[in-house]
Order: sequence, then C-alpha cells, then structure tokens
Amino acid sequence: MKAQAPRLRLRSAAERFVAHPIARVLIALRVHPNVLTLAGFGVAAAAAWLLADGRIFAGGAVMLAGAAMDMLDGSVARLSGKASAFGAFLDSVMDRLGEAVVLFGLAVFYARGGHELGAHLAFGALVASLMVSYMRARAEGLFGGQSDVGFLGRPERVVVLGAALLLGYPLYGLGAITALGALTMAQRAWHVLRAARGA
Repeated sequence: MKAQAPRLRLRSAAERFVAHPIARVLIALRVHPNVLTLAGFGVAAAAAWLLADGRIFAGGAVMLAGAAMDMLDGSVARLSGKASAFGAFLDSVMDRLGEAVVLFGLAVFYARGGHELGAHLAFGALVASLMVSYMRARAEGLFGGQSDVGFLGRPERVVVLGAALLLGYPLYGLGAITALGALTMAQRAWHVLRAARGA
C-alpha cells in the first residue's frame, strides 16, 4: 500500500537537511534515541500543563519544541545504528501519548472556563487524531507496506495546532483537526477497501 509521494518527499527533505545534521551532533554527545523519545513526551506534558493553565502561546511554542525533538529520535537511531523494534514501538506510543496529553490540556482549559464548544472540539480532535493513527497501524498490520494516506497525518496535525496556538486561535486549530481528521479517516477507510478488493 503506497503512501502519498508529496508527503514522503517533504518529510525526507526535512529529515535530510534539518534532522540529520542535528542528529550527528547528538550522536557525538552519546545521546541515546530512547532518551530523546522520553524527553519529547516530557516536553509535550509541559506544553499540556501550560495550555491547561491558559498560557496558549507558551504552550504552543513548547509543543512545537517537543515535536522537533520527536523528529530527531528516529534520525539518531538510524544514523547511530541503534534502531530497534522496541525503540520504534516506544516512539509510536510516546507520540500518541504526547499528542493526547496536549489535547487533554486544551480540554481542561476549556472545561475549567465553562467553554462547551472548546471542550467538545478538543475531545473531537483527540478522537480524530487517535483514530487516524490507529487506522494506519491496523491497515499496515493487515496488508503490509505504507498506509500513510489522507490530508491530515500527525505532522500536519502538529503544524495546524501549533500555528493555531501561536496565533491565538486554538478553536480554529481544533476544529480543523476534527473536521479534516474525519475526512482523513474516510480516505484511509477507502484506501483499505481498495487494498482488500485487490487482495
């Protein structure tokens, strides 16, 4: 099952020109990729705390810093020869938890303020994010290959939410993730249906 070529090219370029040079420095400092993975989750948790406290801009900046760390752990693992099945598993789990805890922080912020729409959108974005990731993992488990199709994968969700937080419009970011996440779920379901028919 093929992933979308433009997204793969963009990610490959970001890894080659941004992540790899930094990763080589981290390798020289003997930083283990799993340490970066756990540190990235810690940064996401800090972002969630800031967001729950209503510090939207700061929370968005910290969230994006954590996302940048997440891009580095895979590069460090591959370039240092320390890539492993457990490392990949840990990275995937911490990615999902990090994304969930950030959205939970926003849900807490809106719930505390009695903002029903914000709380509902935060919950919707959380469900959409988890389901999009789950559908990819399930499809790849069933059919093999890559199933990273659709408009809104995790990198796109990070960019959308990060931009919305920095600009002070978190509701728009949550709404976009909820709506486009639902569309991406439909795209992945259709992708799997076609693969199943082909099999």
